[in-house]
Amino acid sequence: MKLFKYGLFIAMGMLLSCRFNPSNENKIKKGYNAELATKLKADQYGMSKYVMAFLKRGPVRNQDSITAANLQKAHLENIERLAEEGKLVLAGPFFDDGEIRGIYIFDVETIEEAQTLTQTDPAIKAGRLVMELHPWYGSAALKQINELHKTLQKQNVSEQ
Repeated sequence: MKLFKYGLFIAMGMLLSCRFNPSNENKIKKGYNAELATKLKADQYGMSKYVMAFLKRGPVRNQDSITAANLQKAHLENIERLAEEGKLVLAGPFFDDGEIRGIYIFDVETIEEAQTLTQTDPAIKAGRLVMELHPWYGSAALKQINELHKTLQKQNVSEQ
């Protein structure tokens, strides 16, 4: 019985030493691209801080159809500008007719920075949309979506 307990104790010790071996913490995952991680400002998990925005119906939605169409066009042009500047990594509408009309993911560190960027949107200025902003943590690879999107885009959405 003593031999069994002693063997169990050794086995547990070996298991724990392998599991909590500090050298395991420094292992670099196969396929890791240090140059790309640095370029995208990824942390050790390949992640970055962002600010996510929920675009919601604003209090002023009584514009005539021509004004509403012009605001939408200016809204889309603003999205393109922010994406070209590298401040907006993802944007898109929801297909339902709910209160939340779409999302943005800003590549900024603070809510205040995102708030400043949202104030450049003509639809926000007109009260047609309002933004709800939240700090968010996601893949640093999102910063490459705009370049990839350009290779898939036959037509510019703001030029319809």
